[in-house]
Amino acid sequence: MSGGLGKVPANQTYLDIGQGNRVFDSLYDEGLPPLGRHPNCLAWGREVERRAESAPAEIEPFLLAHEALAHGVAVFYSARPSCVFGGPIESGEGGIGSTILWFEELNLAQTRKAVRSLGPRDLLIAIARPTGANDDPLPIGIAGRGFDGNLTSDSTRTDGYVLSTDVAPTVLAHLGIEIPSAMSGQPIRSEGSVDPAAIESLTARMGEISSRRGPVIGLSLLVWVAALLLAALVSRGRLARPGVRLVGIAVVLLPAVLLIGAAVKPGQTAETLLVMLGAPLLAALALALLGGYRALASAAAVTVGAYAIDVIVGSPLTSLSLLGPNPGLGVRFYGIGNELEALLAVLIVAGTGAALAGFAPRSSDRAAAGTFLTIGIGAAFVFAAGRFGADVGAAIVFPIGAAVAAAAVAARRRRTALLVIAAPLAVLALLALIDLVSGANAHLTRSVLDAGGLGDLADVAQRRLQLSAHSFVRPVVFVFMPLIAALVALAIARRERLHAWLAGVPAMRAGLLGAAVATVAGTLANDSGALLLEIGAAYLLVFVGFAWAEAPEEAERSTTLSSPCG
Repeated sequence: MSGGLGKVPANQTYLDIGQGNRVFDSLYDEGLPPLGRHPNCLAWGREVERRAESAPAEIEPFLLAHEALAHGVAVFYSARPSCVFGGPIESGEGGIGSTILWFEELNLAQTRKAVRSLGPRDLLIAIARPTGANDDPLPIGIAGRGFDGNLTSDSTRTDGYVLSTDVAPTVLAHLGIEIPSAMSGQPIRSEGSVDPAAIESLTARMGEISSRRGPVIGLSLLVWVAALLLAALVSRGRLARPGVRLVGIAVVLLPAVLLIGAAVKPGQTAETLLVMLGAPLLAALALALLGGYRALASAAAVTVGAYAIDVIVGSPLTSLSLLGPNPGLGVRFYGIGNELEALLAVLIVAGTGAALAGFAPRSSDRAAAGTFLTIGIGAAFVFAAGRFGADVGAAIVFPIGAAVAAAAVAARRRRTALLVIAAPLAVLALLALIDLVSGANAHLTRSVLDAGGLGDLADVAQRRLQLSAHSFVRPVVFVFMPLIAALVALAIARRERLHAWLAGVPAMRAGLLGAAVATVAGTLANDSGALLLEIGAAYLLVFVGFAWAEAPEEAERSTTLSSPCG
């Protein structure tokens, strides 16, 4: 069970369990008040409730206990978590039949005894005591009718993994009590047969994702760039263009190779070598067989297609790849995360431009515009629809990028604004309809469609904006943001040279423009704005570099001679 959003105090885990909802600690105005400094539960509970009011979400501490008492369920407590679960309420007697809602601390032997004494209508949920020392998942087990396999829920859609916020809805569903909208969790269920080895393997892989991203991806990129610079230096520039093509396609294929790593689950050294050597070898093969923009477009299609197939069939590989959602953070466990959204936005839109430039250079403006829109909207459905993906941002970012590219290639500037606004709105509306009809119960339904009114929608927007702003204060941002700003300034100053590189490939130019707008839209629309800007800018640089490598050298010399400093 995910015990919290990142590393949280143990009492915050208990609170999240009791309220069935959670937000990042940074969204509260203050930290969790210490339990020991208050004379009783009543004083502490009131302070916790005041703190919850500052969060931009419908956070109601002790909601599980309140709902149980409101429906006549007797609530008894024992041991330390009682104050955290129940807060400023009193125990009650009576209830629905003879049901009792009971929180207690037990050791393993006592838990076994409790399981043996369960009646046919009883349910026992056992959770390892959280320590708050790290964000490692907590062991959880459920005994009772219907629970005879690995645990899962619609919150994670992952066999063997649930959230702390899923416990309260599970209890209420067992008691036949309607789950209040303030609870974001989903009832826990079991699937298949109990497989401890599979759960241990899943937990181990999830625990490695955050720590491996830097060494595996960062080291590979560093080695590729160093090799490119060395080759260009030794050859006095002759290998610069071939090297940029090779490294560019390797970067495009990198996410696809990471899916292989998720499938075979190698050690860190083996996964590093798989990425560092495998992606360039595949890139060299693509260049040898196809060459030019065809190789770039094919590489983009392989990466996008691999993740699209994976999320459609419900495979866990995307969430277990090093570019998948970050399960250690406890945010999302299926579909794509913000890292993938950022790079897929560029690969989908700019990759379509490369495909048109390489495979259909003589296509009409109307056909090219239709291709951009078809691929962009189709990708939005795959990666945002509840049955497949989980990323609502994809429903906004991908259509916007495709609409801008379509308008640019068709040179219909008067219709650009309308198209850019209409495309994502139409996709969101259709996705919402599909989500409701199919019962997919995805993030779009739970966070937007099930919102209790404009106030709750405003809370969703405020929460995302606060998290996005917080993402810009990470130390790594202070390194990359000046670099991104310098690249933007250079692109503006050298726009004539960029135009010359893309003069013969208007579809590629339109694709780059659409991908740039999609990156900006993703930065503004997501709760990890800085991350989307960093990754999107990096992949845009890859495509611009490839355009330079493909441009005739005569175009480069002509722009140099015609410049004021020429």
